[in-house]
Amino acid sequence: MRIALFGQAAFGRDCLDRLLDAGHEIAGVLTPPEAGRPDPLAERARKRDLPLVQRRHFRKKSGAPIPAALDDYRALEADLNVLAFVTAILPPEIVYAPRLQSICFHPSLLPRFRGGAAVNWQIILGEAESGVSVFAVDEGVDTGPLVVQKGGIRIDPGDTTGSLYFKKLYPLGVDAIVEAVDAIASGNARPTPQDESQATFQGLVDDSVAGIDLARPAEEIDRLVRGCDPQPGAFVRLKGAPLRLFDVQLEPDVKGEPGSVISVDEAGLRIALGSGALRVGRVRGDAGKESASEFAERSGLGPGDRVESA
Repeated sequence: MRIALFGQAAFGRDCLDRLLDAGHEIAGVLTPPEAGRPDPLAERARKRDLPLVQRRHFRKKSGAPIPAALDDYRALEADLNVLAFVTAILPPEIVYAPRLQSICFHPSLLPRFRGGAAVNWQIILGEAESGVSVFAVDEGVDTGPLVVQKGGIRIDPGDTTGSLYFKKLYPLGVDAIVEAVDAIASGNARPTPQDESQATFQGLVDDSVAGIDLARPAEEIDRLVRGCDPQPGAFVRLKGAPLRLFDVQLEPDVKGEPGSVISVDEAGLRIALGSGALRVGRVRGDAGKESASEFAERSGLGPGDRVESA
């Protein structure tokens, strides 16, 4: 069984290594073009002397495939497409081309949290448990039949999007992809339709989501900040300019006027949220990301000052 591996970054690299270690044949690796720093998956493909196709787009704005991209793909003669970490939209002429078609990784327990910001939204909306899914790609967004699903991942009160993904879902996702490919190769895969009655879809997390309303409950603000960490960074405003908050810890039962600065010390900046306070370890303002205490000293921010809702 010849596999075309679509992906990028360290996740794609680790999937490649594990699939090769499991004895699977990689027909080729497809990654976006590199800009600046080398891509880990592309580097590994070169080191392993595997065919490497680097394209940012595989289809035109009309949805039709780009002829040269289609030719590059067809030359691989793949039996299965594995979408390990893919941001490009693939045309049907690629998705359905192999005899075993395509499978894709998603960092949630589908059908819940479909969409491109699944990890962010699980934290923002207060989900208690997470997991990963590998599904057979169809015409919908994350809607195809489930090939492998692994759950049981607790979302802890201090988890950020970064910690949930990199420390918990990432390694589980690599395992799930290898398990799915093993099952398909052996003929034991039994794709199961998703339960549409349980489906949810959330959009991308951008600044229209990341702005903090200090009138909201402290627990919601804490989840929003953690769900936007490391990107895009939930923000308040200080003197009209956005101030993005990171490395936060909620301190319940602390009273204070929402937005008022309670204290600044080496541990960070404490901002009152009404029925609670947020201890902020790092911020990103006009000088890039820095410790909250350094920012406060540099900007003259101190107890009694205020930040405003975004």
